[in-house]
Amino acid sequence: MTAAGDPRSLLRGEQAPRRATFLELYFDLAFVVALALLSETLAEHLSPLGVVEAAILLLAVWWVWVVTTLVTDLYNPQSRAIRVVTVGIMFGVLLMAAALPAAFEDRAAIFAGAYVAIHLGRGLFFFVALHDQMARQRAVRIWGWFAVSAVPWLAGALADGTARVALWGVGLAIDYTVFALGYPAPRRGRIPAAQFNPTAEHLAERYHQFFIIALGDIILVAGLASSRSEVTPVSAAGFVVAFASATILFRIYVHCAGARLTDAIEAARDPGRFTRSAPYTHLLMIAGVVATATSAKFIIEHPTDPVPVNWLTIMIGGPVIFLLGRSRLEYEVFGRVAWPLLAGVLLLALTVPALLAGPALLVAICANLVLSVIILFDLALRGRRNPVPPAPPL
Repeated sequence: MTAAGDPRSLLRGEQAPRRATFLELYFDLAFVVALALLSETLAEHLSPLGVVEAAILLLAVWWVWVVTTLVTDLYNPQSRAIRVVTVGIMFGVLLMAAALPAAFEDRAAIFAGAYVAIHLGRGLFFFVALHDQMARQRAVRIWGWFAVSAVPWLAGALADGTARVALWGVGLAIDYTVFALGYPAPRRGRIPAAQFNPTAEHLAERYHQFFIIALGDIILVAGLASSRSEVTPVSAAGFVVAFASATILFRIYVHCAGARLTDAIEAARDPGRFTRSAPYTHLLMIAGVVATATSAKFIIEHPTDPVPVNWLTIMIGGPVIFLLGRSRLEYEVFGRVAWPLLAGVLLLALTVPALLAGPALLVAICANLVLSVIILFDLALRGRRNPVPPAPPL
């Protein structure tokens, strides 16, 4: 057996699996819990501050998944050590998920402590375990930046109110910015993008899997809301509309760009830059799905209630954010502007004045109709244009 296939070797080699492993699928179960609790928490605290807090929690949970996916892509997922690290991170995510509903109350220390421990603990492991000089230097630099962001995270756990929001926001800004910049260091510059070159099939599959998990959040929230609500024709209609929302978002994601993500990564001039851009693109789409899951709770439990401004913002804002992320994915895969998706954003925005104070079920139906128009447009053009090969501008 070569080092590439040796379970004792940390570095990914040619014989390492090109597809996601069973352990990675098991790891994702922790995020099912986190996303479901996030949707429930957003529904219960639907105010401007509550939306900001939910965004911070989503950004933190998502970043743990992104960096862990990077680890299993750069290193050998068959290595016993990587398996142990993955299971340990999964336990940390469960702690974050359990603390999530009260993360801005009395469980801030658990949430922030788990987030910091995951990133710093993983970095310390690689510092000790890696023997390849380049990989070790990369791990040390990444660990150093997480040590910097740990300061506002831990300080925020000791603060309260808007101070906690601001400090955790600073911590996230550091984590997200330095990743995009290639973890720069004084006099040494950025880590070369080539050091982040992905295994195309593995990376694409992992993002596909997480998006499916996010869609499962809509199904889960709809099922739980229906189980707690009286069965009436309108609540049943709300359940059908919620299911339709998940199905429509799935269809729009998969069509063309989502299905060709592997090919696009393989065709990219600089695949490492794809590794850095994919987290931000999928974050937008997943944020839109989480907001749509929150909407599912409203349309099942309060289908005929007039929607206040905060409800309408989530119910229309969710599809808008999703379409913006999906438009960015279209550009990343094909190097073109997806004007039907952007037209859908504009059309959704134009419906807002007419839908204000309308029944919640009607708002959700209108949002689904706009999204369905995009699908119908794609179907109408399918026979009129030749398949476009991926042409990523990266």
